[in-house]
Amino acid sequence: MNLAFIPSPSTGVIELGPIPLRGYAFCIIIGVFVAVWFGNKRWIARGGKAGTVADIAVWAVPFGLVGGRLYHVITDYQLYFSDGENWVDAFKIWEGGLGIWGAIALGAVGAWIGCRRRGIPLPAWADALAPGIALAQAIGRWGNWFNQELYGKPTDVPWALKISEGANRVEGTYHPTFLYESLWCVGVALLVVWADRRFKLGHGRAFALYVAAYCAGRAWIEYLRVDEAHHVLGLRLNVWTAIIVFALAVTYIVISARTRPGREEIVEPAAVDLTKDGEKAADASSGAGSSPAADASSGAGSSPDADADDPESQATGSEAGETPQKADRS
Repeated sequence: MNLAFIPSPSTGVIELGPIPLRGYAFCIIIGVFVAVWFGNKRWIARGGKAGTVADIAVWAVPFGLVGGRLYHVITDYQLYFSDGENWVDAFKIWEGGLGIWGAIALGAVGAWIGCRRRGIPLPAWADALAPGIALAQAIGRWGNWFNQELYGKPTDVPWALKISEGANRVEGTYHPTFLYESLWCVGVALLVVWADRRFKLGHGRAFALYVAAYCAGRAWIEYLRVDEAHHVLGLRLNVWTAIIVFALAVTYIVISARTRPGREEIVEPAAVDLTKDGEKAADASSGAGSSPAADASSGAGSSPDADADDPESQATGSEAGETPQKADRS
């Protein structure tokens, strides 16, 4: 008998009056906000403008959600299109089912569109957002806890996840793969931040490091899962996907480091233009402080009345050939 375990929520929906707040959707939304907030801080630190990350996320997030859902529905089509299933359920994203592979792939398309519209390089934007995406995944995985899904093999470890009886699940304690992946994603975010500061990663290498590190963890976490999945050569489809994407990410890091070493000096030309305009305005304002008008005003500081009262002053002005009348006219 397992005396210590992680309990699962009795329901995945919190009723806020007439508005149902679904735990899965709530975790996804919080994750997106964290990714945009952290990505914005990193983008500004690299010389970009505040708000650019959010503007591009307006394109990337919807594309990512569609891509994640498409990947899930395509790879688990039997859940929606086999006998006895209702294909309409494929649109019920709040019930769970987002494939990170499709989310990243199609989300990148949306990000590319947003970057093109803003005239900034996609790799630089992806580097800034990479650790934020990992944190968003860490938060989003708790949505699986609300839905009591994507758990691992039966276990009696003290941190086992308690699953209640329900549709397509048997009551018992299982490996909390959602927790494993959540903690792994936090570690990936910290790794990317550290490596980026240590090695000055640029041209998409910080993003590629995030992808490679995530895939390494996803492969063994996927091995623990017991939910229904397609298998290829004895391995779950997502394990093969993780292996292939990991190899592609590492290859990109190696080739990119050789062909485009260092980091981009300018990530957002518009931000540089604004800085230059501000410097020009400041220089013009500083130069205006010594204008002819100011000099004349300074010279006019000795009024005719003051000169008339001081004979020595009159003599000095006469010797200099600068009469009070001329000072008045200047």
